[in-house]
Amino acid sequence: MSVEKDSKKRLFIGLITGTCILLCLFLASLWYVPYVGISAFGSWASWILGVIVTILILLVGWAYLALLANVVLGKTFPFSTKARGLTIKLFLPLMTILGRVFGLSKRKIRASFIKVNNELVQSKAGTCDPDKILMLTPHCLQNSRCDMRLTYDVDNCKRCGLCTIKGLLELRDKYGAHFAVATGGTIARRIVVQKRPKLIIAIACERDLASGIQDTYPLPVFGVLNERPHGPCLDTQVSLIAVENALRKFIKAEKLPVDAEKNVGMTPLSGL
Repeated sequence: MSVEKDSKKRLFIGLITGTCILLCLFLASLWYVPYVGISAFGSWASWILGVIVTILILLVGWAYLALLANVVLGKTFPFSTKARGLTIKLFLPLMTILGRVFGLSKRKIRASFIKVNNELVQSKAGTCDPDKILMLTPHCLQNSRCDMRLTYDVDNCKRCGLCTIKGLLELRDKYGAHFAVATGGTIARRIVVQKRPKLIIAIACERDLASGIQDTYPLPVFGVLNERPHGPCLDTQVSLIAVENALRKFIKAEKLPVDAEKNVGMTPLSGL
């Protein structure tokens, strides 16, 4: 598992390094090309343009160094909280384009982005009361043969144990966090507006997690990848241990239940 995490981290570093270099070259060209013909307006015009472009390059470089320091060294630079926003809004789309040029799948690129986003969120979000945390899951975690409607009320679940919804409800009851099931981005955004959490623990595939992280920024989102033994969007599963570990990372120590070391929801997923 650690080897896989290290490979994701190396992939992220490689892609963001290439993206940063290309972006800086592009910004530099915005100064160099007009410089050749802008001299007719006076030397001051080219200098002003050069200063503006230099500032932009320094800002991109600072964001890159802040991310690199956080990912590799676990250290933070001043104003490095803005680096996560720049990564989400600017670097990720460019990283995807660059990765595709080198034949890397979007899934790998997104998984790499989610891994690093989680580290940034963990280093910056701190801890909070459990009722300020929202566990948000897609409806595909629900057993496809179940006719209970959970989107508007997860407590409609009969807790039969045929899917991981039962275990997630037990985690909600144990820790006191909110839990909701969404069928799409629009409903997910409505749930976030209603619950007004300080942090979201989102369970989804790479594509939905990456887009969800982008949509909800600056609200911190800690992503937990689902498991797809039957293919995408059908009877998906999630490691309850991974979700519980995520809850324990962000809940204040004094708010943790006394039996928090015990695993819950480990009923075998029979019938899937």
